[in-house]
Amino acid sequence: MTAQGTAARPPVAVRRTGHAVGALTGAALLVLIHVWPGWQVLPFLTPDTSRVLGIVDAALVAGILVHLLLLVRDDGWLPPAGLVVTSAFGLAVMVRVLQVFPFAFDSASHWDVVVRIVLVVGIVGAAVGLVVAAISLLRLVAAQTRGPATP
Repeated sequence: MTAQGTAARPPVAVRRTGHAVGALTGAALLVLIHVWPGWQVLPFLTPDTSRVLGIVDAALVAGILVHLLLLVRDDGWLPPAGLVVTSAFGLAVMVRVLQVFPFAFDSASHWDVVVRIVLVVGIVGAAVGLVVAAISLLRLVAAQTRGPATP
């Protein structure tokens, strides 16, 4: 931690590399889901998967756009705003997947229970992360609005 009590940020080159990898990963996932090999090749996904693809696609596109924006400029209020956006989409995806539950597991296995538990834990974690990111964004915007402190 620095003297102000915030964690030091990685160097710019490291952050840019991370944003480039994040954008490329999102694009690759879109290709894997819709072009080749396609989500239909996964034997545990049911036709109901098509009911969640819209929000999954929106989340991936939002993540790509956030990473591309942060690749160009990742200072000020943009990083926490991007985190709010991606956290909100992630939360929405997990809630929708839990609602639809487009999975078909062998009835003898307990994978359906495991996946539901993982989704609920993910939803709680994403909700907490969204609140933390929103507070961070609001604090940063408030501090910038006040301007520099005068002695």
